[in-house]
Amino acid sequence: DYSWAAKAGDVFNSYYEIPFYHLIVELALVLFILKILMSKSTGSPGDETPLTEKEMEKLIAEWTPEPLVPVGAAENEIPVPIIESKVGKYVTIDGKECLNLATMNFLGMIGKEEIEEAAVQSVQKYGVGACGPRGFYGTIDVHLLLEEKLAKFMDCEEAIIYSYGFATVASAIPAYSKRGDIIFCDKEVCYAIQKGILASRSTVFYYNHNDLDHLVELLEAQAAQDKKNPKKARVTNRFLVTEGLFVNTGQITNLPRLIELKQKYKFRIFLDESYSFGVLGENGRGLTEFYNVDRRNVDMIVGSMEFSLGSVGGFACGSTFVIRHQRLAGAGYVFSASLPPLHASMVIKAMDYFEKDLFAKLIANCKVAHEALEAIDTITIAGDPLSPMKHIRLIDNNNEDALRELCNIARERNLALTVASYTSTELFKKEPSIRLTVNTELTEEEIRSSVQSIGELVEQYISRNNPEGS
Repeated sequence: DYSWAAKAGDVFNSYYEIPFYHLIVELALVLFILKILMSKSTGSPGDETPLTEKEMEKLIAEWTPEPLVPVGAAENEIPVPIIESKVGKYVTIDGKECLNLATMNFLGMIGKEEIEEAAVQSVQKYGVGACGPRGFYGTIDVHLLLEEKLAKFMDCEEAIIYSYGFATVASAIPAYSKRGDIIFCDKEVCYAIQKGILASRSTVFYYNHNDLDHLVELLEAQAAQDKKNPKKARVTNRFLVTEGLFVNTGQITNLPRLIELKQKYKFRIFLDESYSFGVLGENGRGLTEFYNVDRRNVDMIVGSMEFSLGSVGGFACGSTFVIRHQRLAGAGYVFSASLPPLHASMVIKAMDYFEKDLFAKLIANCKVAHEALEAIDTITIAGDPLSPMKHIRLIDNNNEDALRELCNIARERNLALTVASYTSTELFKKEPSIRLTVNTELTEEEIRSSVQSIGELVEQYISRNNPEGS
């Protein structure tokens, strides 16, 4: 008979034949089961003695909830000026009519009767909104007409429109760049680009503002890393993301140099022309026309319809291969309700006003404003002479409170100015400034008179707050 001792011997012999890692796994499993059994035997929170009603009332009385907003926030809240009219050449703020030097109605599209009539006719035909994304009964014929018009104007194969300007570039970037890819980006890009890069989860290298020599250093460093790991380099996409005209500085990017670097270091260029579209170039086509470079050297152009076009939404244009990918991967396109048809109709009509004389008028006004502002010795001016955005800073004691007070004083003189606003989550700290904007509806006399008033109120502010130095 096969005895129990023999059986036990066979069992022990089998353990010698089992791989060591197998024993470790079994031991860990046994310990895990014991831990579960012991934790159950020690009881659960439900086994605790319940509180008496008196004890509960005492705990509730002693509990102090955390405030939803910081203490004193209401006292520190900045009063918001209330607008009571169209935001055109003139704007009524808190009952006072002011010359508008604050909003980005660069081409004066807001208030044009023909554009308003196009919006009214669109509402009568389509209603106010589409109430659905483009892929789910949200595509209306005016959307297709606008995309065709934008593609033709920008000399691109295809264009796509979004219902919100901010979401355009913030959706377009992560549609292409993913985790493991690399993005090179200017430090002064707008907040929408920052959010798009964050959403992409890509590795990002920021170069100093408009410092392309610093960009070369970063590109060379990456090239050295690629040589160490060529297998990884072959599957890594590289992008350069920048603005054509920087809203935070008013500076223009050096596109021809970027194209040279693209051809040498092999990356794709995503160019945000939200503030240069309808501003730069003989026909308002932006940076590619301004520098007279082949648009095909830029892989994708992104723009807003909320500034020069005076409407709502944004667009992206490029090759059919690039743009059609966004119709499935652009979050702001796929998941958001489509652009209200009235806004698409407004943009179509606004583009009918695009003429060389209009853009020449804007550039002339920009130069006049820049020249006049530079003559004031108590302030500094940031921004290209051709930019319709001028950032004004005090030479001495420049701070947001002082600039905000100057804007309030200017409003008393019937001038609407604004302090450039930034969120607390900006990647790089911004120096406070008054952002003065120029548009085509201003006359040279109005620009010079307004700048003279700004110079006078700055002098008065300095004298009042620094009597010893006056």
